[in-house]
Amino acid sequence: MARHQHRNETKGPSQRQLRAGELIRHALVDILAREELRDPDLDGVLISVTEVRPSPDLRQAKVYVAPLGQGDQVRLAAALNRAASYLRGKLGREIDMKFTPQLNFHPDNSFDTASHVDELLSRPQVRQDLRHDHPGEEEED
Repeated sequence: MARHQHRNETKGPSQRQLRAGELIRHALVDILAREELRDPDLDGVLISVTEVRPSPDLRQAKVYVAPLGQGDQVRLAAALNRAASYLRGKLGREIDMKFTPQLNFHPDNSFDTASHVDELLSRPQVRQDLRHDHPGEEEED
């Protein structure tokens, strides 16, 4: 048996990455809540930082963002990427990590995906199939 096992690429993030991601996410939420960013695409937009995924070496971080309420997610992510170096500097003063990660902002489409799945599950054809999978259950309406 080999002494060193290679990390399987299909595994999820390590505990260290999860802890660092939450630390970064909380700090970014605080920074975005109190800082006035001069970009017109960010003017008056409330930003939700939904997830931060640091790389295994913690030097890069994918930050998933969405506007609260209505707004263009792609435009929001692009504007935050323009302000990424400024936000990284602020982040470095807030968190206690050996390196402050490079921030790469991405639109969070998970809410759209969840809505789409709910829409698919509510279709009559799918409800009919689900009823056949569980014959003893009553349909809720």
